[in-house]
Amino acid sequence: MELRQLRYFVTVVEEGGFTRAAARLHLAQPGLSAQIRQLEKELGQPLLDRSNRSVTPTEVGRAVLPYARAALAAADAVRQTVDEHTGLLRGRVTLGLVSGATGHAFDIASFLADFHDTHPALEIALTEDTSERMQAALLAGEIDIALLGPTEEQPPPGLSYRTVIDAPLGAAVAPGDPLLTPTDRTDVPLAELRHRSLICLPRGTGVRATLERACAQAGFRPRVTLEAAAPHVLAQLAAQALGVAVLPLGEEEQGPGGPLRTLRIVEPRMRARIVLAWRATGPPGPAARALLDRLREVLPETPSARVASPGRPGRPG
Repeated sequence: MELRQLRYFVTVVEEGGFTRAAARLHLAQPGLSAQIRQLEKELGQPLLDRSNRSVTPTEVGRAVLPYARAALAAADAVRQTVDEHTGLLRGRVTLGLVSGATGHAFDIASFLADFHDTHPALEIALTEDTSERMQAALLAGEIDIALLGPTEEQPPPGLSYRTVIDAPLGAAVAPGDPLLTPTDRTDVPLAELRHRSLICLPRGTGVRATLERACAQAGFRPRVTLEAAAPHVLAQLAAQALGVAVLPLGEEEQGPGGPLRTLRIVEPRMRARIVLAWRATGPPGPAARALLDRLREVLPETPSARVASPGRPGRPG
């Protein structure tokens, strides 16, 4: 009996057939079938029922399956232990990133390239989504770490946050916009945006949640007429006088019609945060822990207090 035969057996059960299992294992189907039959011959009992359209484990196969999985997990743990002692990391780690999360302050491509140079055997996957969906993916174990804009002040149970960017929200407008009267003003009350067409990040992002929460408290619903996933696109739309862009101060750019003017939104003042988020119990393996440690090094915590999941350990395990 060989470990690869057990892996083949488990894969066939998980995929429900030889064709999909062979594709997942990058094997020819006849070779996969031959290896399973060799395992069954050695054990003296059929492990798979091939009589139906979908291949299912026999009674013996169902009894063997947990032991096969345990054997594979033990073998993986042996390899992982050896790799840890030799300083070699293997496996896969997934980093979630909200579009425009770091602006110009963090070069994610260079960071990942440097991390890959240090850990060449480690596979890194990068995915973009809204903050709301990434929080759910973190809790479900679908991603390991995320840079996101939280939709609430406190993390949901099961997650820990480390604030890395904390900026006030502003209203960016093209030259000549009525909000710029008087010309020396630097702030704009939120109430003045009640009847304006707003340009904002989509629902599920921290900035949008902050805006909608503040408007609800002020007694009106924001008129968001244009949405974009990245702050610099919001600025470009505002530069064309298509509306008032609500975005973190510092994200505004020069527009084709001249420099944008950004007024700090007050009454109330609102802030946009980007946090480094992970499961409160810590990343599940050494690869994810190494990536989190490196991110914590290159993304210093803001002066505001670190926010951790209530009743949970804040430090990654």
